[in-house]
This record gives sequence, structure tokens and C-alpha cells, in this order.
Amino acid sequence: MLLGIAVLLVVLWLLGFLAFHVTTAAIHLILLVALVLVVLHFVRGRRAL
Repeated sequence: MLLGIAVLLVVLWLLGFLAFHVTTAAIHLILLVALVLVVLHFVRGRRAL
């Protein structure tokens, strides 16, 4: 779940960076959130429910 959200945020970041003129702060904020989610995904690992 977290990995999917992180991938979505990275794609949105790339779209904002390449296609639309989004403010620099918003682009970096989205990238930061995506990176934090990816790190959390790998730190937590896969847990059985």
C-alpha cells in the first residue's frame, strides 16, 4: 500500500516537473513525501496480518 502511494507521488512529481509549471516548493515537498514513504516501506518490511 505504501509503495503504491509512493509510486503515485513520484509519478505526480514527474508530471509536475516536466509538464506543468508547479512551484518549486510543491515539487520538492511531493518528492520528499514519496521518498519518506519508500523508506518506511522498506524499513517496516512485509508483516502478516
